[in-house]
Amino acid sequence: MKKEINWGILGTGNIAHAFAHGLQSSETGVLTAVASRRAETAERFAREFGVATTHADYRSLLADAAIDAVYISTPHPFHATWAIQCARADKHILCEKPITLNHADSMAVVEAAREAGVFLMEAFMYRCHPQTIKLVDLIHSGAIGEVQMIQAAFGFRAGLNPESRLLNNSLGGGGILDVGGYPVSLARLVAGAACGKNFADPVEVRGMGYLGSETRIDEFAAALLRFESGIIAQVSTGVRLQQDNSVRIYGTEGWIHMQNPWIPARDGGEWSFTLHRAGRNETETVSGSEPRGLYGVEADAFAHSIEAGRTLPPAMSPEDTLGNMETLDAWRNGFSFIYDEEKPDFNRPPVHRGPVEPAATNNMRYGRIAGLEKDISRLIMGVDNQSSLSHASVLFDDFYEKGGNTFDTAWIYGEGRTERFLGQWIRNRGLRDKVTLISKGAHTPFCDPESLTRELLESLDRLQTDHADIYIMHRDNPDIAVGEFVDVLNEHLKAGRIRIFGGSNWSLSRIEEANAYAEVNGLQGFSLVSNNFSLARMVDPVWDGCISASDPGSRDWLEARQMPLLAWSSQARGFFTDRADPGKTSDKDLVRCWYSEDNFRRKERAMELAGAKGVLPINIALAYVLSQPFPVFALFGPRTLEETRTSLPGLELELSPEELKYLNLETESV
Repeated sequence: MKKEINWGILGTGNIAHAFAHGLQSSETGVLTAVASRRAETAERFAREFGVATTHADYRSLLADAAIDAVYISTPHPFHATWAIQCARADKHILCEKPITLNHADSMAVVEAAREAGVFLMEAFMYRCHPQTIKLVDLIHSGAIGEVQMIQAAFGFRAGLNPESRLLNNSLGGGGILDVGGYPVSLARLVAGAACGKNFADPVEVRGMGYLGSETRIDEFAAALLRFESGIIAQVSTGVRLQQDNSVRIYGTEGWIHMQNPWIPARDGGEWSFTLHRAGRNETETVSGSEPRGLYGVEADAFAHSIEAGRTLPPAMSPEDTLGNMETLDAWRNGFSFIYDEEKPDFNRPPVHRGPVEPAATNNMRYGRIAGLEKDISRLIMGVDNQSSLSHASVLFDDFYEKGGNTFDTAWIYGEGRTERFLGQWIRNRGLRDKVTLISKGAHTPFCDPESLTRELLESLDRLQTDHADIYIMHRDNPDIAVGEFVDVLNEHLKAGRIRIFGGSNWSLSRIEEANAYAEVNGLQGFSLVSNNFSLARMVDPVWDGCISASDPGSRDWLEARQMPLLAWSSQARGFFTDRADPGKTSDKDLVRCWYSEDNFRRKERAMELAGAKGVLPINIALAYVLSQPFPVFALFGPRTLEETRTSLPGLELELSPEELKYLNLETESV
């Protein structure tokens, strides 16, 4: 690393001034350029801090070859966009907190930085200061025994100005995002240090808050966090309520009181906090001195982390940031607080604010199903676990940009929420003609022709479209003659509400019976089947009524007829990741459905083959599905962008017939 980092600052508000002032005491950085949306503002800032270069817009600063790293100090809703643009401009990123409005947007920023190979850190400056480092050392050393409870607060009373950034819903105002991240991040830091980790995420969050009737933001709020270790944290915040802004950490052998945890020695100098040991009357003062200003310390921690190739704790790593944002989301969810731009009917733009289109180079593979004049991505996004429009939009944008164009949803999923998310996303992006929509319905106990029709019409309304490209019955009902289902499906086909149809969790014999009826009566039959298919044998049905097609007889049937299979749980719901191990039994469904001696043998062989091919075991599991001698499309349900990214390499693998047999225990060697 060069001796100095040339910094550029986006934005000229109060926090930008604080960082610029602090940077003057940095040992590693120099302020080289500043950008504002108005030239006169940038020039005034530059005169104040002796900055040589000004830019009248942010993109000009990002194009400045002299800049190594960018400090983002814009209002909250613009952090994500400019962090992504910084990454694409090959600039290291120090982004003010909160890094984005929510966890979903934070995922997009983290992925953009990873893809560009630039360093990213959220600017929790207190995490870089020697006072915080000393606190972590004391927790590690057991100075107060086993940590059991943490109390942390950061709140202040701002003037009642609804146009202020602090109180403006459209600018991400409110206590939780503005300063609530401080007590949450410290609680997670201490809970992690108590277990020998850099941080820990709570397993339970109970959040409350007061929403202003005029401001429509959280004016003050509190939450309880419970960690797996048993540690409990009480955190509070606010922008309309002054609090004591201190931290207390209680252990079995004493407690720590940090009187000034968030802004220790802003301009450099002495810092201190108190340590109380059980059974002793006297209080110990833990103290030290730091000549650099608080933001200069932060800039140097950032620089040293770049040099080390990783975030140096206790500074915030991207993984730490994601956990923090997830906790803040849960806090807000506790009292149903979302911003206007997070509402399910909002015309939400992409996080990067650019066009959403498939990348010029991607590794997606495509296939066709007779009767549908559209390419279908071999990897199909399951639309059943998205928690919000923000979460769905980030996942869908990423999948589409990676070449994915097919989405699988159902009337029953999320009580209709996920269908609405998908429909709103398609409308927001204007992509109806470019994506393939799969809609499912008629799930038990509503598996009859009347319910099928009612649910299909409701699904189309939720999806904001007049037709589904593929309609799939979610279950079969053997008590109803198969011809009744074929008849009603053809009625919807004739009405233009569906293009082709198939059955999920249907026996292959009932599929044959349905198609025989269709042929005799001059009707369209089932074009596909969507049953479970994966390298791992489904030991016990994931849900009642589930049917697998992984057995040899089903595979022979599919090969002989070349009927397309849309395979759900194609990667056995994470069995081929490190989540599954004979010693890990916390995920009861994973254990019930997939744990068996033969499946662990398959996993061992997948790991062996993955090592030889330089990929992950889940990539081998996906390749096994897609390499069958009949057309297969694999459904997967990523909850994070990382899960999508790590799945994609499986598309590039073509396994030989011998490798397929080896993986499925049909031969002892390749």
